[in-house]
Amino acid sequence: MFRYSIVLLAALAGVVAAPVASRPVAAQAATAAPMVHISNFTFGPQALKVKVGQTVTWVNDDDIPHTVASGTKVFKSKVLDTGDTFSFTFTKAGAYAYFCSLHPHMTGKVLVSA
Repeated sequence: MFRYSIVLLAALAGVVAAPVASRPVAAQAATAAPMVHISNFTFGPQALKVKVGQTVTWVNDDDIPHTVASGTKVFKSKVLDTGDTFSFTFTKAGAYAYFCSLHPHMTGKVLVSA
């Protein structure tokens, strides 16, 4: 019985310790869609680095409406209620500052590289 318990525990430990995905964590992070969460009157992350051609999605996690508007009028969302999203694909390298037009003290930026 004791030997059987050790074998069973070893088998269970192998199941628990088995990797969840076959790709390295860095590769998974590189393929994740860039997101900015709006929460507690802040954009997080405040600065986001992406490559040309990537689409950034903003998600309003607050319980009040917000917007996402670039300072140079390159993009502007509709008013986002709780759970709403806005996405924009960046086609040119550069620094894109943005703010919430309802709460202008809320700012962020997207840094786009080639």
